Amino acid sequence: MDTGNEERPWVSGSNPEARDFNVKDRVVLITGAGQGIGRELAWQFAAAGATAVIADVNTTNAKAVAAEIEAEGCKAMPISVDVSDEESVASMASSALAEFGRIDVLINNASLFSSLAKRPFEQIQLAEWRRVMDVNITGVFLCARAVTEAMKRQGFGRIINISSDSVHRGTKNYLHYVTSKSALIGMSNSLARELGPHGITVNCIRPGTVETEVEERIASLTPEVRQRNIDLQCIPRTIVPSDLAGLAMFLCTPAASFVTGQTIACDGGYTHSF
Repeated sequence: MDTGNEERPWVSGSNPEARDFNVKDRVVLITGAGQGIGRELAWQFAAAGATAVIADVNTTNAKAVAAEIEAEGCKAMPISVDVSDEESVASMASSALAEFGRIDVLINNASLFSSLAKRPFEQIQLAEWRRVMDVNITGVFLCARAVTEAMKRQGFGRIINISSDSVHRGTKNYLHYVTSKSALIGMSNSLARELGPHGITVNCIRPGTVETEVEERIASLTPEVRQRNIDLQCIPRTIVPSDLAGLAMFLCTPAASFVTGQTIACDGGYTHSF
């Protein structure tokens, strides 16, 4: 009997990638991976069998993280990069392609935040504003542009941009940072439209307040503020970098091939409280 599904194979659930949650042997380029969230993502992907490309402006940190990963029998490669510099980004992509022949995943994690002083927006110097935009927005644009041709040739690619729950909160006294992280959501939506026909997905992860060795230096993150954040979450505990890893890895698998143009909160339900 003609069910009408012959011309609509998806109706019968014939997608062979539906249960493929594997990232083994993928080449995963992570910017800002010398510390914090990026470092943990590199560890988790490498432990799952991927090759982690540790890209960071701090070459010492990048080499240290790569050495730690390799010491555990996993694959990693350190690369020095200034994401705000076009030539530096092009060199980063070229080095990864020369070494591995492919780039499967780009995670745009590098950004300026912990070094920024908390101040009213009218006191933010123009030079600081421009520097934040150069790293947090232009850097993402440059990195995405540097890897997409290789991804198009492969017919496979995953781009993840790390935004922030400060966009939803409207966090005060960090206007340049919040503005930059807001821009990543729109950028991801537009890139998803452009790159979808080539088998490349583009998504945003919007973390809550993640505790890392970097965040500990932020004077405004007092015990009272930490507890207030936890109290507003559905899951009442501190958010740690590994909480983001499962979501990031899922988005990078073949199983997530139909998920694109999305901004997904990973904040323990914090924004669910509003």
